[in-house]
Amino acid sequence: MSHGHFHVHGPHDHQLEHAAQHGETDRFAGRIAVTTAILATVGALMAYAGGATQANAVMFKNNAAIKKTEASNQWNYYQAKSSKQNLAELALALATTPEKQEFYKQEVARYDKEKKEIKVVADKLEAEAKDWDARSDAELHLHHRWAQATTALQIAIALSAIALLTRRNWLVRGVYGVAGLGAVLGGMALAHL
Repeated sequence: MSHGHFHVHGPHDHQLEHAAQHGETDRFAGRIAVTTAILATVGALMAYAGGATQANAVMFKNNAAIKKTEASNQWNYYQAKSSKQNLAELALALATTPEKQEFYKQEVARYDKEKKEIKVVADKLEAEAKDWDARSDAELHLHHRWAQATTALQIAIALSAIALLTRRNWLVRGVYGVAGLGAVLGGMALAHL
């Protein structure tokens, strides 16, 4: 301690130093370390895909809301034209001269034509809103699949740590089983199932 260094050995340090000095390798620990690194990498990719699908779901839902608002505006416009048409029909019924009757007939026809045009636009916007809603729902479903897959891999990584500490082979089989489940769920997400 004359140089001010103080070093405390952990319970496993002696074993690690002995293995390093004599060229010994712990195959069990090495296998678990590689497995954990692979699981963490694949899990990160799955988490990224899950985040992307979640962002898409939100964006698509926003697009649906915009289209619903535009459709609502068109239906309000349609309603205003209907009210004007109704007033023109009332005025036609009350008109006493042929010139006034002809004028209001033309107004009724004009409003009817305008309403039909507005209805086409409103129906198109409603269809677009439904399409965006469906796309949002599909992306949200994929997000859940990716989240399930990522969760399975996170559990497999936790089991890897426990297997490494306890050196239980049955836990290693559990790691591979849960990782396999995560891979299946990730495959389902890739296949849009």
